[in-house]
Amino acid sequence: MDRITATKTNRLANECNQKFTLSENVINAIANTNRELFVPNGFKHSAYKLDALPMGASQWISSPLTVAKMSEYLQAMGADRVLEVGCGSGYQAAVLSKMFRGVFTIERIGSLMLQAKSRFKELSIHNIHTRTDDGQNGWVQYAPYDRILFSCTAKEIPKKIFEQLSDGGILVAPMQKGSKQIITRFRKIGANIKKEELEECDFVPVVNGVQK
Repeated sequence: MDRITATKTNRLANECNQKFTLSENVINAIANTNRELFVPNGFKHSAYKLDALPMGASQWISSPLTVAKMSEYLQAMGADRVLEVGCGSGYQAAVLSKMFRGVFTIERIGSLMLQAKSRFKELSIHNIHTRTDDGQNGWVQYAPYDRILFSCTAKEIPKKIFEQLSDGGILVAPMQKGSKQIITRFRKIGANIKKEELEECDFVPVVNGVQK
């Protein structure tokens, strides 16, 4: 990362931290991820603003502040592997790659996944594993995961996803609740799932199936 970009990403990390107190590992992850690469060409000038931006296929790249919050809510310290449902632009996965040894990310829209993969390659990120599939199936081959993150709003979390979460693991997802969306943190303790509502949010909904 060149000096100008590093200055911008540092400033972005600090701005996120001023709005919402972040741990050191999340601040560093935001500061070391080149957001410009994940933003559509016409929006490069807005890459470091705290706004969500459109990115085609009726999808949005989340605001950096939202990405920072979701990363913080995962409580990553001591966790090794994370599964992300809804790769989108790949920005959230790139941030997580600085916090976890292994990132497993699923995207249902083939064209978005191809673009995300080329960005990971350009940034020489080698610890992100990608899959084009309906994310609601999870990725059983590499389970269990210490953390699971939904980057899209769910009406409910499929049982098979909780089965792929390790004991003591945390799952963070925006959940549809009436007309609202609420970021919710689930903690798996033995056979029990403990649920904690954190804050209102606005994400694109989970969609069934795969789109090439």
